Amino acid sequence: MRERAWQAEPMGSYPTLDRFDFPVALAVSSAHEVLSDDGDVERVFAWKSVTKPLAALAALVAVDQGKVSLDDPAGPEGSTVRHLLAHASGLPFEAGAVLQRPGLRRVYSNQGFEVLGEHVAAAVGMSFARWTREAVLEPLEMTSVVFDGSPAHAASGSTYDVLALGLEMLTPTLISAELGETARTVAFPGLSGVLPGFGRQEHNDWGLGYEIRDHKSPHWTAASNSPATFGHFGQSGSFVWVDPEAGLVAAFLGARSFRSEIHGVLWPVLNEEVLTAHGG
Repeated sequence: MRERAWQAEPMGSYPTLDRFDFPVALAVSSAHEVLSDDGDVERVFAWKSVTKPLAALAALVAVDQGKVSLDDPAGPEGSTVRHLLAHASGLPFEAGAVLQRPGLRRVYSNQGFEVLGEHVAAAVGMSFARWTREAVLEPLEMTSVVFDGSPAHAASGSTYDVLALGLEMLTPTLISAELGETARTVAFPGLSGVLPGFGRQEHNDWGLGYEIRDHKSPHWTAASNSPATFGHFGQSGSFVWVDPEAGLVAAFLGARSFRSEIHGVLWPVLNEEVLTAHGG
């Protein structure tokens, strides 16, 4: 609670922001303009699993350029790049034995993204971190981002740069529109699994590196977010979501790790305020 002195005045745009008793930052944009920013949106925070959509985009650039195919064998027997991106390879959360055959169940996997990074690095002839810098960070001018480690969770950067990532997810410029649409469409429909922090979901839908909201409950986005909403949240207390029907992108970072009783409660309310404010 001592960090409360960080904020002497209300943050302004959305009432729920003032319920966080530690530093947070939120930026919201349409496809054409930033609609609001609150908190220190230039401050660098850890992204944790919000690294995954960054890594996925880097992999998709390699696919778009013909260096990698979504159907390349990668990971356990029978698994492909597509399976790795969609958490359907059968690999466990962290290093360990394969849990089941690919495509049977949605198992959220850091290890899967590390295998993905190794596959892309071999195909492009450089480290995955360097490829990500050259293929994504530099073209999008995401200058605050530091990324030199696991494709699953190693990035850090500003809220504005998370927003830049989200805007690229909404309106792709580094990959084709067709591949962008594929990335935000459910891969391997109908798979059940556990959404970390929010429990088992009968239809735990994911695209290619992006979690898809569909009708999941409970969930970290708002109840009013469209089923087509896609994005990611991270254990650092971070998120990015893109609602293509509302035409909105939201990016959130903060100084404390995800806690269900804080972030899990406040994020859906905050996101509802964002949608209400901007006609979502």
